[in-house]
This record gives sequence, structure tokens and C-alpha cells, in this order.
Amino acid sequence: MTASEEKFTRQRLLEVETLTPNLFTLRTTRDPGFRFRAGQFARLGVRKASGSIVWRAYSMVSAPHDEFLDFFSIVVPGGEFTSELSRLQPGAELLVDKQAFGFLTLDRFPDGRDLWLLATGTGVAPFLSILQDFEAWERFERILLVYSVRESRELAYRKLIDELPQREYLEGLGDRLTFIPVVTREKVPGTLYGRITTLIENGELEHAAGLTLEPEHSRIMLCGNPQMIEDTRALLKARDLNLSLVRRPGQVAVENYW
Repeated sequence: MTASEEKFTRQRLLEVETLTPNLFTLRTTRDPGFRFRAGQFARLGVRKASGSIVWRAYSMVSAPHDEFLDFFSIVVPGGEFTSELSRLQPGAELLVDKQAFGFLTLDRFPDGRDLWLLATGTGVAPFLSILQDFEAWERFERILLVYSVRESRELAYRKLIDELPQREYLEGLGDRLTFIPVVTREKVPGTLYGRITTLIENGELEHAAGLTLEPEHSRIMLCGNPQMIEDTRALLKARDLNLSLVRRPGQVAVENYW
């Protein structure tokens, strides 16, 4: 099989940054022909010493217009893929599927005023891509990034989040973003304490946002722990906030590649 017939391209690892013993970020080169919408994911491949390839799906952190690809990963103890990936050094080869996947994109919502991005852990990745693209800022009057982790040291990309509103192409729109960090295992000043579902039930999340979760105005994206997604969807459904489908536009979009 020739390189043009393969379903992947060979890319080079540019940077690896360890955030905690269990979290790291990585940046790779990007094939000029690779296209994606903000919020989508790619399949990354690592070639093992035996020659076999292990594949896993990762949302792009980087924007569709960037010349590189950024990813955010957790180290799964004993995990075949992340164990190989976390050992790689800059210059190593990574395989990237030629096609991007996923439907956690803004075209799931034909309308709406408030965009809620609810993430746990590495599930923040697609939302960072969306926030680095212009469409969300143009379409929505308010954007709420709710980022939940167990310990405050796991709150990644803080510099990126803080600097976003100052980007030149967002001039005059930066005040549309409200960042709400959430920590579940320790009380930290400037963050909410508790699970996202608990904060929805007790009203603390809406109070912090200064907005109400309501069908008319709210458009909600969920990414992260599958149990969080399931439980949050149930809470939202009870408020008449339903999954957005092709034939039935709704208010909620989720990513289920875990």
C-alpha cells in the first residue's frame, strides 16, 4: 500500500508537556490536507516495538486554522496506548487518521443565545478548539465554560483561557466569555466545589453564571466522564432541554467517543 492509499498520515511530535503525573499535552505537525471543524476529534496511532499500531480518539485542542495539532491526554495506568504515548519524545512519529470525526460542533444548534460548555477532565479539549474559532463568539451573546476537575492542579490551559478574550480577532467580543472552574475534591478560592450535576441541582452553577438553563435560550455541550454526561442529560431533560438530533433540533449536544 502506498502512502497515498493509507488512511493515515505520518506526523512528528513537536512538544510534550507533563502537567501532573497523570495528565500531559502534546503538539504534532499537521498534514496540509487534514481538515476538521472545531469540536471534532482525530484518531491517533502509535506504533509499538512489535510493529503493530494502537489507535485512540482524541479531540483537537487547537483551532481549525492552526498549522499544528494540539491534544490533551490522561495517562491510563497500564493502558496500552497512553503508556506508549507518554514515553514518546519530540521528534517521534505519530500517526493521524486522514479523516476527522465527531458531531460536537456548533452546527448542532440552529439558534440560541447562551452557549454552555460543560466539561470534566480532558473533556475540555474540544471546547478549547471551539473557543479559539470565531463562530461561537459571533453567534452567541454569552459563552459559559464550566471546567470540572478533581484537584485544582488539574485545571489545564489556564493561560490559554485567560488570554482568549484579548485575541485580536475577538476585539469587542471578549466579555462574552465567563469561565467557571469547578473542583470536586478540595475547596479552592475562586472555584465552585462539587460535581456539575450537584451544582445544577442546587442552583449554584446558574448563580455563578448569572444565567438560567432554559430551553428558549440555552444551548449546552457536554464532554467528559460518561457518567457525568448521562446524569447531566437526565437533569437537563427534566427541564425540557433535549438532545439535538438531525430531524429534531434540541438544546443539548454530547460527545461519546470514550
